Amino acid sequence: MSAAPYIDVPDAFTVSYGAQGEEARAWLAELPRVGGEFLDRWGLRPDGPPAYGMASLVLPVLQADGTPAVLKLQQLREETVGTALGLRAWGGDGIVRLLDHDEESATQLLERLDATRPLSSVPDDFAAVRILAELMARLTSVPAPEGLRRLSDVASAMLDQVPRAMPALRAPGEQRLVRSCASAVAELLGEPGDRLLHWDLHYDNILAGEREPWLAIDPEPLAGDPGFDLLPALRNRWDEVEATGDAPRAMLRRFDLMTEVLGLDRRRATGWSLGRVLQNALWDIEDGKTALDPAQIVIATALLRREGITAAV
Repeated sequence: MSAAPYIDVPDAFTVSYGAQGEEARAWLAELPRVGGEFLDRWGLRPDGPPAYGMASLVLPVLQADGTPAVLKLQQLREETVGTALGLRAWGGDGIVRLLDHDEESATQLLERLDATRPLSSVPDDFAAVRILAELMARLTSVPAPEGLRRLSDVASAMLDQVPRAMPALRAPGEQRLVRSCASAVAELLGEPGDRLLHWDLHYDNILAGEREPWLAIDPEPLAGDPGFDLLPALRNRWDEVEATGDAPRAMLRRFDLMTEVLGLDRRRATGWSLGRVLQNALWDIEDGKTALDPAQIVIATALLRREGITAAV
């Protein structure tokens, strides 16, 4: 019996992902063999060079009947545990279809979309925001299945971290801003929502497809309020937001369009968007940063001011 094939792993992915630590490097060491085993198990043939992102390797393949697909290989982590559960709940409605899945390794076989045509290729930003919002409205219309991480738990954990994290920020104004975000989250903690959230829906996580013009990819499913899903799109193409000469106004225009399309209560959506700013701030502090991302400051400050809350930075 012939041995399973091996796959080629780009050196750049090995370097970038391997920088995350010993567990990541151990996973990378097994990746050529594991990828080859899934080619063999699912009767797949490579159909082009692999692509990669921050945390996964994607290999274009042909199925036994010649249908194009992609083999997605990723390390089993907290963020990837519920991916297949979420994709099955969506059933391909507005999002890439899951064709097969291995629970133990988090490996997925997915329908192939056009990776050369992300939503970021649409030059009209307002048109792109509307496309994203319409997809998000469809995705968040689905009740979250049992077994997913819940926003209530995520938010509670964030609030617990705030007192320990604040001293890391050098600027007192930035500390005040983060505390204002935490207060907004605390007010909403009893109403975390029960919708199925993508958690990372931005322009480059939406690709052109054949059965639909645009389809979402790479979800990190979470059960919660749709307002918690807005921030990645508010942060998209930030250079264009700044180029308007009035970044707060341009960002709020995006926010208003998205909340209108999704039919969200804007005050709640504001609170949960501030929750995402809080989450990003805590992640940055955990990574050793001592200052907030400037775009996050603009977003949080503009949202707070519109609610009549001053948090000068």
